Amino acid sequence: MNSISACLNPVVAGLWLGALALWLGACAAPPDGLFPPGEGEPVVPIYLVSHGWHAGIVIERAAIPPGLLPEQADFPGARYLEFGWGDRGYYLSPEPHVGHLLKAGLWPTSSVLHVVGFSEPVIDYFPRSEIVYLEFSRDGFARMGRHLDSRFAREGESAVALQPGLYGNSRFYRSRETYHLFNTCNVWTARVLHAAGCPITPAFNITVDGLLSSVVSDCGGTTKY
Repeated sequence: MNSISACLNPVVAGLWLGALALWLGACAAPPDGLFPPGEGEPVVPIYLVSHGWHAGIVIERAAIPPGLLPEQADFPGARYLEFGWGDRGYYLSPEPHVGHLLKAGLWPTSSVLHVVGFSEPVIDYFPRSEIVYLEFSRDGFARMGRHLDSRFAREGESAVALQPGLYGNSRFYRSRETYHLFNTCNVWTARVLHAAGCPITPAFNITVDGLLSSVVSDCGGTTKY
């Protein structure tokens, strides 16, 4: 597994922090009324899986609202889907190197989504990863599903599949977003959670450790190994 796939590396992190104050949208509030789930309200489980430099979001296929994420049909029989995102050049390179990371951090580049389908318990499938478990309301999860759905570049109703992914039953898909200094993989993941109501500031979550810590402290996440 390529554990540093397409994310911001420490060489670029200092530049990112120095320019952060210029981003006017950094402190946007999450949607109202989505988080936390009300007492006794049905909830949907979410898993955040650390891969070293970035994190993947794992959801249950059965919880996906009808009409969203048609890419799930590419993983018949899978109970879970993991979603990751990053710079296309780095993710797809057979021999990624620091030059890819610098280019991805300093200049806007195209991006891809990485989707993995599996059925084992999440902790068993990622036995060496730090995992954070959290729960969203059904409305929050539906909003997150719509956000994820809108990240795919599609031709008609079909996503553009590029090649097999990094591990297991996985695929790369073309994304409609641009990777750049203010839109790195951990920031992207934080935005997905923010769309569901998680009260974190995406722009401040540039490292995977910071992201997981924010999810635990601000969104009631529970760390599992």
